Amino acid sequence: MPFSRPDRHLSPIRSFLLACLWTFFFSLLVTPLDAAQWDAEWGGHLRLRGEAGWPDQRSVYAPFGTDPLVDGSIDLRLKNRVFWGDAVDLETHYEFIATGGDTRQKGSALAGGVLSTSVLTSLSTVNDRRRLMDLTATVDEASGHVAYHRLDRLALSLRGQRARVTLGRQALTWGNGLVFNPMDLFNPFAPTDTDRDYKLGDDMALVQMPVSPAGDLQLLYVPRRNLQTENVDWNDSSAAAKLHCAVGTTEFDVMVSRHYRDYVFGLGAAGYLADAAWRMDATWTRRFGVGGRSEFFSLVANLDYSWTWGGKNWYGLMELFANGLGGDDPAAALADPVMVERLDRGELFTLGRAYLAAQLQYEIHPLLNLALTAITNVADPCGIFQPRAVWSLTQNTQLTLGGSLYWGRSGTEFGGFRIVASGPWIHPSDSAYLRLSFFF
Repeated sequence: MPFSRPDRHLSPIRSFLLACLWTFFFSLLVTPLDAAQWDAEWGGHLRLRGEAGWPDQRSVYAPFGTDPLVDGSIDLRLKNRVFWGDAVDLETHYEFIATGGDTRQKGSALAGGVLSTSVLTSLSTVNDRRRLMDLTATVDEASGHVAYHRLDRLALSLRGQRARVTLGRQALTWGNGLVFNPMDLFNPFAPTDTDRDYKLGDDMALVQMPVSPAGDLQLLYVPRRNLQTENVDWNDSSAAAKLHCAVGTTEFDVMVSRHYRDYVFGLGAAGYLADAAWRMDATWTRRFGVGGRSEFFSLVANLDYSWTWGGKNWYGLMELFANGLGGDDPAAALADPVMVERLDRGELFTLGRAYLAAQLQYEIHPLLNLALTAITNVADPCGIFQPRAVWSLTQNTQLTLGGSLYWGRSGTEFGGFRIVASGPWIHPSDSAYLRLSFFF
């Protein structure tokens, strides 16, 4: 039986207050109100970001001018965790986000014309249309800006001797990929994401059980709503199980899942090669009842190593990703309904078949670190360079300066291509950003 969405949604603040009230009464039921058993933690951050982008002369922005695009955003996150002994805890994260600038202003104009299909002009913000609970509300929205607030975590955990059960909005990461992660089916980070402090939370039920001294079993159910009916639908939901075990210094994962209309099977392993760490994941997906390819295979493998040279700390990473859905022609890949579906759901972010990612970090000073990430589509070839510098100004303040530089010939994924012969160019813009974070 599908669940119907209520006629009236709860605003994030109202939901937060109701959650606090519900938690208080729940605590009276599960345990005596004893100060020795009850505890709470508070935290959060305030993040300010400014960004400038330089669109290509052939880009979709050309009809409106290709002057630099200047944008800014504010991100406030408040975290709370309440404990009742070792058996019960409730985690709540509230966030307020405001963003705007030239990209949104020009994107709004594009959205009203024939260029609205461009993958570079998406103006969507985080929403809960697919999630069980609607805990997101828009505060203000116009052609050049949007402000919204939401609850990104609202999860109750119950611990017993044989299992831990967590219900509500939470984040979960499966898989061993560090840049690409095909086994992470639930709100994975994009390979170009530079801010990876928090994943988006999803409404789910998670059960964790130890199965041996060196293993555990996780059972997961993620109910989702159909975008047309707004009812919870099995064909839009996920159910999965993952077994993790260790044999000596090598760890293994086995995953079985029913994800939307896909059946996804995954195998993973991680271990050590001398002083370096290696990881590998492989997934095989079988699709039913949809157009396009009925099955595909994906693989990720990486090796990372930390060392000291010249009295300084260094870190290096190499990762290979094989995308079974990708193709040699980016325009043709965007015409594949299976590819488009995964791009739209935020599970896949690239169009090619094979990628090589490399990362190098250098600690100039304990308070100042430099890093460079390079991602290359090895079939085109084309790619992106992402340099950044992270400076810890104080114990609770961090300044990050970075950018994204794209390269490749015309007709490639990162060098720019046309969706159709007479259509606009899809060309990512080189950009630079400055991010100031205050933690509390």
